[in-house]
Amino acid sequence: MIYKKRIADSLLELKLEAFGATLIVGPKGCGKTTTAKQKAKSVIEFQDENERENYLLIANTHPSDLLKGPKPILFDEWQDAPKIWGTVRKACDDSGEVGQYILTGSSSNTVKTPHTGTLRISRLKMFPMSLYESEESNGEVSLSELFDHPDSFDGCHSDMSIDDIKYAICRGGWPGSLKGSSRKAQLAIAKDLFTQTCEVDISNIDDTKRNPLLARTILKSYARNICTLAETKTIIGDVVSNIELTKPTYYDYIAALEKLMIIEDVDAWCPAIRSKTVIRASKKRNLIDPSIAVAAMGLSPEYFDRDYKTLGFLFESLCIRDFKIYSSAQDGYMSYYRDRYGLEADGVLHLDDGRYALIEFKLGQSEVEEGAKHLCKIESLVKEFNKKEKQCPLRLPDLKLVITGTQYGYRRDDGVFVIPIGCLKD
Repeated sequence: MIYKKRIADSLLELKLEAFGATLIVGPKGCGKTTTAKQKAKSVIEFQDENERENYLLIANTHPSDLLKGPKPILFDEWQDAPKIWGTVRKACDDSGEVGQYILTGSSSNTVKTPHTGTLRISRLKMFPMSLYESEESNGEVSLSELFDHPDSFDGCHSDMSIDDIKYAICRGGWPGSLKGSSRKAQLAIAKDLFTQTCEVDISNIDDTKRNPLLARTILKSYARNICTLAETKTIIGDVVSNIELTKPTYYDYIAALEKLMIIEDVDAWCPAIRSKTVIRASKKRNLIDPSIAVAAMGLSPEYFDRDYKTLGFLFESLCIRDFKIYSSAQDGYMSYYRDRYGLEADGVLHLDDGRYALIEFKLGQSEVEEGAKHLCKIESLVKEFNKKEKQCPLRLPDLKLVITGTQYGYRRDDGVFVIPIGCLKD
């Protein structure tokens, strides 16, 4: 299968230019090893059964021998030979050279190392594929270009139908799903990942035996509350109706799912544009990819023909995933804004240079007007705040975006950009 270019490719190149070694992290199945192999000149795979015994013997007796060969050297599943970490770290110290080693490993097994590797081994986080990487978004609109030159935007047209979006949500951004020759085979990848997470990985992550049924039930409840501010007691109450669950146990399972990079909540943005007492500061429930939620709930693309409410929340999760990927070159991160008066921005994208975008995610055209009004109201509150707080003004939003599942993109008279998710790229 031909390698599909990833946005992480250029990020890995930068890491190799700046650091002696790079550790690629991310959820299982997101393509870490495949991406690393595009840059590596030597590969040592500790799970290659033909070489495993020999590799592990060397790694446990004289690991520096494994550092010989054309650089960069990729150590895949490095956690199977923990001494490699310290050996690579020392080699980076001794040589002072950059771009020497790449490490990849399963998120389902953590290894305690005696040294953090700070300034020697840099971390690069990978996500599942965005719609642009899976070649479903046509990429007519560059997010970075939109930030840099908003006035150059003159509209766009998405090739994705609502049925395409339903399918993309259910299939997910897992590279392995693109290999399937049928839709049924492609949809099976996320289902299997969900099963493996609950049956195997949640116990392997820290060698703690956990109940697969309880893991499934917690993830199912989380999925039903995706992209909401559901409180812990709400989720526990949902689970308790099916199985006994205490708070300490719940938090233990959530922590394990976070280590596995399955759960990835969205933090609140809390600017002082209104009284701090009215800002919602709890995290928004979310998963690394909406397909995990679909698998947890046991649904199919056809189900969403009659449930657009749930589809709307999953669409938001899909968009958050893609925005994280598209903004990764600028260390972008997502938050949300919501106050007790009902004013909200589904997403706030922050870049490392201080610029930010207020975003609403609306599946259909009928919701665009309300979303745009929310964004303009938040901008007006920032302006009002700055009139009073002239010494410490807040930056005005650089972009106001309503991201849709529709086909046409345009700029409104109020400055809000309406852009289909099927047109975006980094």
